[in-house]
Amino acid sequence: MCTVCGCAESGDQSHAHHHEHAHSHEHAHSHAHPHDHEHTHPHHHGHSHSHEHAHSHSHDHEHAHAHSHEHAHGDSHDHAHPHDHAQVHGPAGHATEVSLDCGAGPAGVEVAGMSQRRLVEIETNILARNDAIAEGNRQRLEADGVLALNLVSSPGSGKTTLLVDTIRRLGAEGMAVIEGDQQTANDARRIRETGVPALQVNTGKGCHLDASMVERALPQVSPPGLGLLFIENVGNLVCPAGFDLGEDAKVVILSVTEGEDKPLKYPHMFAAASLMLLSKVDLAPHVDFDMDACEAYARRINPELEILRLSATSGEGMDAWLDWIDARREALRQRALSRARQHLAMLEQR
Repeated sequence: MCTVCGCAESGDQSHAHHHEHAHSHEHAHSHAHPHDHEHTHPHHHGHSHSHEHAHSHSHDHEHAHAHSHEHAHGDSHDHAHPHDHAQVHGPAGHATEVSLDCGAGPAGVEVAGMSQRRLVEIETNILARNDAIAEGNRQRLEADGVLALNLVSSPGSGKTTLLVDTIRRLGAEGMAVIEGDQQTANDARRIRETGVPALQVNTGKGCHLDASMVERALPQVSPPGLGLLFIENVGNLVCPAGFDLGEDAKVVILSVTEGEDKPLKYPHMFAAASLMLLSKVDLAPHVDFDMDACEAYARRINPELEILRLSATSGEGMDAWLDWIDARREALRQRALSRARQHLAMLEQR
């Protein structure tokens, strides 16, 4: 179970119901009566009926949910009235904005029937196991001199198109791709057409790649001389943020065809990323998107985040993207040299 978003990772799974509970009240009476309902959440209403026998009762609630009350009366005055307590009405009858924060607990998510403490335990266990495998992946990749970049975004940001153009510019030699999708091998086929080996990883109902998937994929896409590995994650700005794959860096891609406030809506992804690529900038004149505001939002979440604007279609910004990759590869080489010197110094001291 992946408690980052409340969904299951494999097997039979169901998404968390993000509410406390839902129920209905049924009252059967042989006579009609006046009654009032008083709620501590923002909705107040009353009903009054005049009949031969009269008595009253009230319902007090301290939660926000939608339910209905059905009252059957002996005088055949049957009625049902639904109430939506996630909404209140102003003087003019217009809906007033309210919210229900189901991710405010320690686990950051709610799952029906499970306590916050248990959810935290499950997530801690899952992520600890994942991080241990990811560290093994990282050591293997760095020992082989492979720069691994984890490309993350929402669906439709242009990840595969960006990869195809990047391969075309860098050349296919010494490069490989791991493709993550729930179904199909469409993106892997597009990559293979460039001459680069690509392994498709289908996650089924899973919403992200994890370190064990990459661990199993590496032997199949790591030929001698491999220097650059791209991992194209499942289109999702939630779960991939919490799962280390053993990559050198996460690169989050955000297109101008999306909302500029995405960094504020999905802060964990932008906090985890080293680079944000603002893609499809060739479309900027045709869409309502404030690039400056988007970058400001992203840096509000992650002040250290590097940002590049580019378009794989027009070629704008692609040189800067390739330069960034080269800089990461050089940093990886320097780390490898430093480790080699340290190892040699240790041997000389023996």
